[in-house]
Amino acid sequence: MASKGGLMLALLCWAAGKAAAYPPREFSWHDTARRGARADPQPWAPWLEDPHSRAISAGQPVAVQCQEAQLVVTVHRDLFGTGRLVNAADLTLGPAGCKHSSLDPASITVTFAAGLHECGSVVQVTPESLIYRTLLNYTPSPASNPVIIRSNPAVIPIECHYPRRENVSSNAIQPTWAPFSSELAAEERLLFTLRLMNEDWSSERPFTGFQLGDVLNLQAEVATENHVPLRLFVDSCVAALSPGADSSPHYSIIDFNGCLVDGRSDDTSSAFITPRPREDVLRFQVDVFRFAGDARNLIYITCHLKVTPADQAPDPLNKACSFNKARNTWAPVEGTRDICSCCEMGNCESSAFSRRLNPLEQWPSRRFRRHDAKGKEAEADVVIGPVLLSKDLGTTGEQQEGAQGGITAASSVVTGFICLAAGVGLASLGLAVGIRHRRCTPASA
Repeated sequence: MASKGGLMLALLCWAAGKAAAYPPREFSWHDTARRGARADPQPWAPWLEDPHSRAISAGQPVAVQCQEAQLVVTVHRDLFGTGRLVNAADLTLGPAGCKHSSLDPASITVTFAAGLHECGSVVQVTPESLIYRTLLNYTPSPASNPVIIRSNPAVIPIECHYPRRENVSSNAIQPTWAPFSSELAAEERLLFTLRLMNEDWSSERPFTGFQLGDVLNLQAEVATENHVPLRLFVDSCVAALSPGADSSPHYSIIDFNGCLVDGRSDDTSSAFITPRPREDVLRFQVDVFRFAGDARNLIYITCHLKVTPADQAPDPLNKACSFNKARNTWAPVEGTRDICSCCEMGNCESSAFSRRLNPLEQWPSRRFRRHDAKGKEAEADVVIGPVLLSKDLGTTGEQQEGAQGGITAASSVVTGFICLAAGVGLASLGLAVGIRHRRCTPASA
C-alpha cells in the first residue's frame, strides 16, 4: 500500500508541475501594435462594405479603413482593454499630431479621417504596391499629481497597401504615328526604392520590434526597365524623428556623396555590403539607435539616391565607401581607394560646389535636379519609416510578462522533479518496509 501511495503521489506531483508550466493563453493589444494595423485597401472587400463586420472591441481596439483617397482610423477608448477609457484629446494621428474628426459617445470610439498624404504620413513605392505608413499616438495628459504616473504612452503603426495597376484612361486612345506605350516609356521616371529587409535579404520585414543592438538591413534599388544599365549610389542618408528634409534633431548616416559616416563611430559596425547583388542595387547595414531624451522610440530615414551609367567608373562624387576599423581606412564597394580619401576630410566636392556639413540644407534645391540622356529623373529623395524601437529589456510590459512566464515555467518544472523524487523515495521506502515485514513474519511465528 505504501508503495502504491508513493507512486500515486509522484504521478500527481509530476502532472501538477507539467500543468503549471503552461500559462493560460491571453490576447494582448500589444500583438496588434507590434504587427501594425494593416488593412486591405480594395473597395470590394466585404468588411469595407459592411463596417459592422469589423466592429472594434477591447480585444481589437483599432480598426483601419483604407479608402481611395484617405484612411479612416477608428479607436476604441478602452485602448488597453482594462476598462479605463483614455481621453480622446490624448490620441493623435501621424507625426503631425492630427486631432480626431469625430467622437461617438454611444460606442465609446474616436475616429480619425485624413488624406493619404496628410498628417505626416510616409509613402513607400515598390514594384508591386504603394504603401502609406503613419502612426496612432497615445500621449497621456499629465496627472493631477505630478509625482505619480498612471498610464504609459503608446505608438501603434498604421499601414495601407494599394496594389499598383496598369495605365488607365477614361478616354479612348487615338492612334498616332508612334505607339502609345512607346510614348509612355519615354516619359516614365526611374523608380527609386528603399526597403527594410530581413536578416538574409530575401524579403522585406516589418518596421517594428527593433531593439538597441539590432541591425537595420537597408536595400536601395532602382527599376531599370527599358533603360541602359545603371549603377545606383546612396548620396546621403539622414535619420530624424519625423519625415522630411527639415526635421530636427537629425543624425547623418551617409554623407559627403556616399561616405557611410555612421560606421566611423567607435561603437558601430555600420557598412555597405560588398559585393553588390546587381549594379542597380546597393545594400548597407546600420546599427539601431534612438534619439536621446525622446520617448517615442522611433526614427525616419531619408536618403538621396542617384544613378550613373554602369560603365562609368566611380569617382569622389559617385561612390559607396565604408570605414574599415581593422585597417583604419576607408574602402569603396567598387573603384580605387583614392575616391574615398575625401571621406576623412569631410568634403568630397570641389570648392566651387562644396556644400555645408548639414546635407538637409541642400536637399530641397537638389530634388530631381539632374536627368539622364533620355530625360528620366536620375536622382530622388526616398523616405522610410517609422522604424519603431522597443524599450530596453525589462522595461516594457510585454517583455516583463515574458520574463515572468519563463521563471514560472522553470520553477514549475523544478517543483515537478522534486515531487517526483520525493514520491519515488517514498515508494522505495514503502517497498523496503514491506519486504522486511514479510521476512520477519515467519520468524515470529
